[in-house]
Amino acid sequence: MKPRISMAVSLMLSVSAGTAFAADQCATGKTLEAGKLTIATGNPAYFPWVIDDAPEQGKGFEAAVAYAVAAEMGFESDDVVWVRAGFDESIQPGAKNFDFNLQQFSITDDREKVIDFSLPYYSSAMAVLTTKAVVDAGAEPTLASLKTLKWGAGAGYTAVPVLTDLVAPDSDALLYNDNTDVTAAIQAGQIDVALFDLPTALYLAAVVVDGGVILGQFPADRMENPDRFGMLMEQDSALKACVDEAIAALTSNGKLAEIEATWLSESTGVPVIK
Repeated sequence: MKPRISMAVSLMLSVSAGTAFAADQCATGKTLEAGKLTIATGNPAYFPWVIDDAPEQGKGFEAAVAYAVAAEMGFESDDVVWVRAGFDESIQPGAKNFDFNLQQFSITDDREKVIDFSLPYYSSAMAVLTTKAVVDAGAEPTLASLKTLKWGAGAGYTAVPVLTDLVAPDSDALLYNDNTDVTAAIQAGQIDVALFDLPTALYLAAVVVDGGVILGQFPADRMENPDRFGMLMEQDSALKACVDEAIAALTSNGKLAEIEATWLSESTGVPVIK
């Protein structure tokens, strides 16, 4: 039995016939299953990317983008098949169980050596995650204040060069295996602050880190190379051109910006760092 599609999805899929290009003109013979578009997300998938871990409802930024891209490619909502895939396994070379996967994959040169990315569908602001105790001790959303704090970051994550370029802290950042270890280090008081993309930082502050606070943010246009998210496909995917064409159209007609405004509102109350 197929899941019921919410009104939100119906609205997202109302693309004019003159804008969408038919799946048989681009995607025929290029998807895992004929006439279907298989899309992967995380297990679980979190707010604000997917609401209630239910991507088939089309609620949340990435779920909404996925359905908009599917519609632009000519697929009906009933022709979208959702699967789950781990982050680490997805960025490894080899065959995939999806046509494309979106779960905040940053586009990097190293990753593009073994997988394909679409054009970016989101350029992320970076936010400073800390705790109320650090703020009460005097931390402020200014570069001068941030330089004096003890930073942590996931080794190999895109936050490391952003931290170096934008903040240049007085002491070297402590590096951890992954972002789970980074948030644990914040809670344990091993570090004061860390950088995450803004939506992830909002989630971590609200749900994961006790007393979590977003101290401030660096808008995407403040960075020379902002963190850009792309849809991940296996290397040399025949579907890449179709996905790129859909994202380019959604960017041009303002639909991506509309989805971002709906699910990643700029009115977060997080101050811009000066």
